[in-house]
Amino acid sequence: MESMMKCNISQMWSPKLPKGLDLEISHHPMTMKHVANLIIALERLRAGTPESVLSTEFRDENLVGIMLESLVEEHIVVERRSAPPSQFTRTCQHQCSMTDSQKRDLVKDPNSMELHAVTLQAGSEDRKVRLTMSTYVHPSPSTEARPVALCIDQNLYLSCHMEDNVPTLHLETVEDKSSLQRISSDSDMVRFLFYSRVTGLNVSTFMSARFPDWYISTAEDDNKPVEMCMESENRYTTFQIRSKTPLTECRLAPQSHLRRS
Repeated sequence: MESMMKCNISQMWSPKLPKGLDLEISHHPMTMKHVANLIIALERLRAGTPESVLSTEFRDENLVGIMLESLVEEHIVVERRSAPPSQFTRTCQHQCSMTDSQKRDLVKDPNSMELHAVTLQAGSEDRKVRLTMSTYVHPSPSTEARPVALCIDQNLYLSCHMEDNVPTLHLETVEDKSSLQRISSDSDMVRFLFYSRVTGLNVSTFMSARFPDWYISTAEDDNKPVEMCMESENRYTTFQIRSKTPLTECRLAPQSHLRRS
């Protein structure tokens, strides 16, 4: 069947070619598109072939040039769709106590939306904030730190965003906590995420997910604001975290916790 089709095509087109040229199909076209390309190429060859094909000066390379000029160019357009942005997914919530490396508690300043690191006297422990830490699955599980969100007083969340060209720490009210269930990696909500990295027994650092190398820190002096800083600055960037009973059922997810030397 295949040989008959080759023969029919050759017989149909050979008389239409210039004298001195003949058509022989060595491979059967696999698809209708291949057949169409063959017909277009033959039309070009028939229309564009000069009368000099019978000349004694006509060489094989001349024929090759004619054939190349008659080739059908095929453009393949590949539609590319950008992958959807990766997401941080909340897995668990814990109530925690948090003190800096100088054993100072975090206290919300009554006159401003700021946290201060304060050495509390006996009987005044009720001033320290009650912290809720939400943990997240990182889009790239190989990361060495765990993404977390930090909340005080039910709906005040720590966030980091640019102010006067410097990453700054803020307390923001979040009325709809479900908006923090999943956070797209390219959304503005990343300002609420920090990378918690374990550096010792119950000791961690908190680096802004939005501004790498900027850490939550406390000052050397007592009763000063908690702020963002670069690791090289003369501030305290480690905190002791003591987790209490989880507020929600934790969904286990692969995470890597590496200690920094």
